[in-house]
Amino acid sequence: MQDLALYFPGILLAYTAFLLAIASPGPNILAVIGTSMSVGRASGIALALGVASGSFTWALLTVFGLSAILAAYASALLVIKIFGGTYLLWLAYKSFKSAASSHDIEAKELSGERHRPLGYFKRGYIIQMTNPKAALAWIAIISIGLQDGAPLSVGIAIVVGTFVMSIAIHVLYALAFSTPVMVRIYSRSRRVIQGVLGTFFALAGLRLLTSRS
Repeated sequence: MQDLALYFPGILLAYTAFLLAIASPGPNILAVIGTSMSVGRASGIALALGVASGSFTWALLTVFGLSAILAAYASALLVIKIFGGTYLLWLAYKSFKSAASSHDIEAKELSGERHRPLGYFKRGYIIQMTNPKAALAWIAIISIGLQDGAPLSVGIAIVVGTFVMSIAIHVLYALAFSTPVMVRIYSRSRRVIQGVLGTFFALAGLRLLTSRS
């Protein structure tokens, strides 16, 4: 508990980065929304749980992978932070670009034949696990919370916390955005949301690149 309290600011920042990263609908979120609208909430929720489970798997692989690297090469933390900070700046650029664009979100059902809820869960998991951007995002998120000498329990705390948030938010998307009305409401505030996300990612990226620990 003392270790977690000591590294709590980094853990909280990692939570915030993850929360804001999924606040803006990407391809996976749009697939969840589209499935809920076209097929039904049960299928949308199943797809959402599959995506969340895939995200949890990536988080575990990232934590244990980075922990093993840091245990063998202490100097690797600097390289990881440079990579993570650079990726966050890239996300900031993408968010600002989206905020400046007039292009609206497009929620579409997944291509192919329709399945039972279990089938959508499997598709959600496979989609997330075969997404290379998910690995890059998790390296950035975990590197925010990992400081020099941080124990494995810090990484586990990040994984567990983000997994709970992932389930809650993905399911919320499936429930709330199962009607066209909610999609229109989000569209009206999309640019403001993207601007806020861009600002946070830029600040987090700069903080990570200038951090000494």
